[in-house]
Amino acid sequence: MSYPSTRTGYALGAITLLFFGLTALLLSNSWGHPPARQQIALVDKAFLEKTPWRQTYADLVQAKEDMSDFDCYGCHDKKKPPVLRFDAHSILIVPEEHKNIVMGHGSHNRNNLCYNCHNEGNLETFQVRDGHELKFADSTQLCGSCHGPNYRDWEAGAHGRINGYWNTTLGEAKKLACANCHNPHAPRIPTRNPAPGPHALRTPITAAHSPATTH
Repeated sequence: MSYPSTRTGYALGAITLLFFGLTALLLSNSWGHPPARQQIALVDKAFLEKTPWRQTYADLVQAKEDMSDFDCYGCHDKKKPPVLRFDAHSILIVPEEHKNIVMGHGSHNRNNLCYNCHNEGNLETFQVRDGHELKFADSTQLCGSCHGPNYRDWEAGAHGRINGYWNTTLGEAKKLACANCHNPHAPRIPTRNPAPGPHALRTPITAAHSPATTH
């Protein structure tokens, strides 16, 4: 039976002590603590909001809201279309009864005319350029009668938004109407700040920790 030499025993003992020493150093964090992880701010929930900005006529009907504001002939005479009035600069004067409406359809005043969309012969419908009437619930088709390229993009899903599920076996996919985002009387959407880009999830390299460079 052979035994390891004394020199080999010393070597194994030294290696064992070295491993124990390194373990103690690691457990005691003798080399300092790593830099604290950068706190990542959460995205503003407004960027994740999927509730439409506006409700359309069809939305109000479905929600069984009070529709008395759409009863035009509760005030107007069916036999006499309302007379439109303009100021000295040919700008439409919005009647006091409709003072909540701000006209701003386009970059000029030629589109700020009620009867471009509303049917003067039947105030409870819309009229398009070819003369046929549309119900209030069909406002998107009215928009498409003038804004053809946007309407085609909307039909294809490139313009506007769809709420719900891409996989319709999991639930409903509802395409929003033009009036869910655009105010028909002033359709320009207010400017919004873009959502922040993706976070790298790592501490950025500062000048103090950047590798040395040579010139």
